[in-house]
Amino acid sequence: MTGLVVCLAMLALAGAFGVLKGRRDGRMTVRGRDEDRRLTAEAIGAERLGERATLVQFSSAFCRPCQATRRILAEVSGMVEGVAHVEIDAESRLDLVRELGILRTPTVLVLDARGRIVRRAAGLPRKADVIAALGEAV
Repeated sequence: MTGLVVCLAMLALAGAFGVLKGRRDGRMTVRGRDEDRRLTAEAIGAERLGERATLVQFSSAFCRPCQATRRILAEVSGMVEGVAHVEIDAESRLDLVRELGILRTPTVLVLDARGRIVRRAAGLPRKADVIAALGEAV
């Protein structure tokens, strides 16, 4: 009987964790550590930052959500004039990954025209959330 109770408790905890993770995954947030942090075009390996905003995506080679994120960000940057999309291979830029506290891929940073980090999302972001975050950056 004790084993059954433990098993049910573990299933309930796993279910609660799954629901919580699903609600937080890809959500655009503001982190205190990102306040007043600026990235230059050189730092992210781009020719230049977008005139109005820049979407920076950290990806890895075998990441399935990274492919969907790439499509979403390319679509949004194509829709909104002056917005650039830069994709960074996290494995080749470990220095930047550590500096920015990137813990998983995909991670998306929304930069304003001056390179200030306005929002970030870990996981696959929704298109509407990316557009809303751009509204704040612009």
